[in-house]
Amino acid sequence: MKADIASHSVAAEQPSTSSPTSPQSFLSIIIPTRNEAGNIEPLLNRLERALKGIDFEVIFVDDSTDDTPDVIRAKGAQIAPDVTVIERPPERRNGLGMAVVEGMRAARSEWIVVMDGDLQHPPEVIREMVDEAQAAQADLVVASRLSEGGSTAGLSWQRNLLSRGLALGMHICFPQNLRDISDPLTGFFLLRRSQISVDQLRPEGFKILLEVMIRNPHLKVAEVPFEFGKRHSGTSKANSSEMLRLMRQTLRLRLPALQPLFRFLSVGVSGIIVNSVLLFVFTELLGIYYLLSAVFATQGSTLWNFAWTESWVFRGRAQSPLNFWQRMAGFFAMNNALLVLRGPILALLVAQLGMNYLLANLVSLGALTVMRYAIADRLIWNAARGQVYHYNIHDIILVRSTHRLPELGYFRTSAFIDEPDYDVAVVADPAKYRTPESIVYDEMPGRFGFSIVINSGETTTKVYASPLVGKSPHVLYTNVIEPLLRWSFVRKGYALMHGACIALDDRALFITAQTDTGKTTTILKTIREHTNTWQFLSDDMTIVCPDGQVMNFPKPLTISQHTLRAVQSSVLTLREQLFLRIQSRLHSREGRKFALWLSKMNLPTATVNTVVQAIIPPPKYMVDRLIPGAHIIRGARLSHIAVIERGPEFEREIGDQEKVRILLANAEDAYGFPPYPMLAHELSSWKGEDLHTAEQAIVDNAIRAVPAVHIRRSNYDWYQRLLALLGDFQAEAPAQAPIPAPSLEGIPVFVAKNPSSNA
Repeated sequence: MKADIASHSVAAEQPSTSSPTSPQSFLSIIIPTRNEAGNIEPLLNRLERALKGIDFEVIFVDDSTDDTPDVIRAKGAQIAPDVTVIERPPERRNGLGMAVVEGMRAARSEWIVVMDGDLQHPPEVIREMVDEAQAAQADLVVASRLSEGGSTAGLSWQRNLLSRGLALGMHICFPQNLRDISDPLTGFFLLRRSQISVDQLRPEGFKILLEVMIRNPHLKVAEVPFEFGKRHSGTSKANSSEMLRLMRQTLRLRLPALQPLFRFLSVGVSGIIVNSVLLFVFTELLGIYYLLSAVFATQGSTLWNFAWTESWVFRGRAQSPLNFWQRMAGFFAMNNALLVLRGPILALLVAQLGMNYLLANLVSLGALTVMRYAIADRLIWNAARGQVYHYNIHDIILVRSTHRLPELGYFRTSAFIDEPDYDVAVVADPAKYRTPESIVYDEMPGRFGFSIVINSGETTTKVYASPLVGKSPHVLYTNVIEPLLRWSFVRKGYALMHGACIALDDRALFITAQTDTGKTTTILKTIREHTNTWQFLSDDMTIVCPDGQVMNFPKPLTISQHTLRAVQSSVLTLREQLFLRIQSRLHSREGRKFALWLSKMNLPTATVNTVVQAIIPPPKYMVDRLIPGAHIIRGARLSHIAVIERGPEFEREIGDQEKVRILLANAEDAYGFPPYPMLAHELSSWKGEDLHTAEQAIVDNAIRAVPAVHIRRSNYDWYQRLLALLGDFQAEAPAQAPIPAPSLEGIPVFVAKNPSSNA
């Protein structure tokens, strides 16, 4: 019998260790407690009985003022599972949600169960959640009181009504994020920890699940029903203050996307004050008739409102096809046109209802504010742009774009990004945004062909692309955005390397090759035959950290007829299979060679490529579409490197210097298509420094102790040889000493901006 007892959060300071990825192997059960002494013994007894055959640890995060920690220690010493208690001092008792976050930091398992300590969450349901996680290949399994088969019998009718009303309210506030969940406010769930960033969670109050789901929309979610039981001992912690915390949390999560509206309203309020002051001056001091004074006052307040709307409300929307003077003219036209409506309203309120003209002015302005915002948002600052897309790449790089970037779909976030690293816009004429410092690529026929302008800033780089480029999201990302991301990652201390990556447990196999060699086929065959053991990180690009960790970059996979043989063709519809025959010829290895040949003939190659890809886009599918059940993980420890090549059979180990050279050469090969070769020098320089040096240092540090093998095959069977070579991959990898970060002296490494901080 063991009890691992930690006081005052000592356990929370310890780094978590790796653990098997199956929830059947090992679980960390996190239970926040406050004055639950009478519940501890029956809870631990039921956990031990319910989870017989599963190794687990129990982490109590305690805010009690009674003897609950002592009871945990006494009972923890009597049972088989490891039991930890983290006693939080009064100054750190900041709510149940943050208690769960502390428990997550201390947890040793990949799989975490969160539950209450009052036995209203039956421990017996945990095994059902574990089974559902495996059956559905889910990242998150929610125990629902409100789904079919569930019950709220343990609640009073008032609490039952409140719970259902709050759940409905959450679905109204977050319809997309919560569409697969009936009970978003339950406190009972199973979570794969590697799929979230624990440090990004900042819950208020006790509804941690809502925070997890809104900040991680990529999670694959499943539900199991359960009957909410009656409290065994103690009193409920739900009260009016917790409800207020929930409301604050909801507003904090929801309002970022509405920031422009609230800013517009704030400016509108200040504009009303300005308008009212001017109206008073013109009417009372200058003796002008109040309706004519309203016209003059509108011009002054419009100028005030425009200045703030331009510089604050819609900051970052300079990509509108309207220039500054056109936006100003449009704003004045809107306000004066609405004055036509305000005039009759003012006359009605003053002449017919006897209202004071100043008060009537406030009423008329307020009534038209929402209409003014809609016109400004849709027609003046973002004309014909539709939705703006936001992408958060591991809290390292933030991207905002007026056009959807499917390759970054995994990283799409609902949080509003006010200051992105890259602000991407498709505009009528990129040349209008040129400055002497701009990076420019312009092919014949100018703005009607492939044309981009890149304006680098200290915090935000603005990218303007011509309408033709916007017709192909693939070209916009692959030929414009991704080369920028490569060097932005380097400036922040990471390397974006050309290679596929899959993992077993928490150890990653990185497979690199020249473009169009067979990486996709190799990883698809491996995952297809070992779906339950191997996980997917990346197919084309992988983020390499200087300490030897890798982070995923799961873009949609480009497949060909040859690649399709690595999966079951039935995963595609008949139409997709027929169209694939045409797509695969254009987007094949031979098609790429022909395009590269064209690029040497002084032809507008990028323009031709964009037209072709807009008409016949490449066949792209996410890995879990091609292999149902395939699981995407966020990161792992780099354990092996394989360099694959086509040709006569050949195999050898690779030394440190050569493997670094190969990885960097393959990275360059990935960006061989225009416009990158023409812009490479400008893009890879930062404040006079060559970023190639920093990139090499990062890669060298990351792979210094990682074994590498070079395999050449003529029959595309690399995956069989790799599995044979790595037959001992399941054995424990030797511990590695910490690797120091590379020296980036003279090259700024920026702290990643977190979009949620704008809430």
